[in-house]
Amino acid sequence: MVAFLIRWAVTTVAVFVAVKLVPGIRYATPGALLGASLLLGIINAFVRPVLLLLSLPFIIVTMGLFIFVVNALMLMLVSALLRPAFEVHGFGSAFFGAIIIGVVSCILSSFFRSSDGRIHAITHHPAIKKADARTLD
Repeated sequence: MVAFLIRWAVTTVAVFVAVKLVPGIRYATPGALLGASLLLGIINAFVRPVLLLLSLPFIIVTMGLFIFVVNALMLMLVSALLRPAFEVHGFGSAFFGAIIIGVVSCILSSFFRSSDGRIHAITHHPAIKKADARTLD
């Protein structure tokens, strides 16, 4: 439960930063911001994996850049469901807002424990094994 609340708080801060930096995104009340971040987390958990699977050919052809489009569509879906309390005006605002939310979430998540209860530095993870190979000189 604590991990869920931390993830929700991280997403809320990330959406708040996106609202402040992108002119086309706005919320009416702090409750709307909390609701939008909660709904974004739920949609990212259930709808986004299906969309990523369906758009896999586009993701491969664009070398992963199409994932930004999928993230923008998720943000626009949240806006459509919560309008007028949370609004995203246009695809451009959703696109840049999704990028900002992703970057801020990544940075903030790096300060918290992972789901296994240990803190992992970004540059080293104990589950990643080093290659034991010879090098060419």
